[in-house]
Amino acid sequence: MCEEVRQEVNGNLFLIGVVNVVRLPQLPIVAGRICIFNRWAAGIGQFNETVRLIAPDQTTVISKSELKFELRDPALSATNVTFFGQVKFEVAGTYYMEVLVDDVMKLRYPVPVVHAPMPNQPQPPEKQG
Repeated sequence: MCEEVRQEVNGNLFLIGVVNVVRLPQLPIVAGRICIFNRWAAGIGQFNETVRLIAPDQTTVISKSELKFELRDPALSATNVTFFGQVKFEVAGTYYMEVLVDDVMKLRYPVPVVHAPMPNQPQPPEKQG
C-alpha cells in the first residue's frame, strides 16, 4: 500500500510513500487516494483479483475493487495497481487490506490507523463528567 504509483519513461513503476501506519490529524477524515500494488507470477490463465479495505470491526467493507488479469507464461508477471479514492476513515484502529484471486484469500495485512494531532493543534476540551 502506498500514496502514489508512477511510471518512468522507461516503463518502470515506482512507489511513492509506502505506508506502514496511517497517521491522521483528525477523525473522521477522507483520504484523497490510496494505492495498492500487486504483482502476480508463476501461473497461466485468466484470473479475477479483488482488493478490499476492511474496517476495524472486520466486517464492514470500506472500499472494494475487482479486476480481471491474465498470465500467459509462467516466466512473466502481471502487475495490478488499484486506486481507492475518497476513502473515509471514521475511527482509529486496525483496518485490514485483503487481496483475493478467484475468491481465494491470498494476502491480508493490517493497516493501523492512528489519531495523531498536529503539534500545536488545539485539542477539543475534555468533557467533565
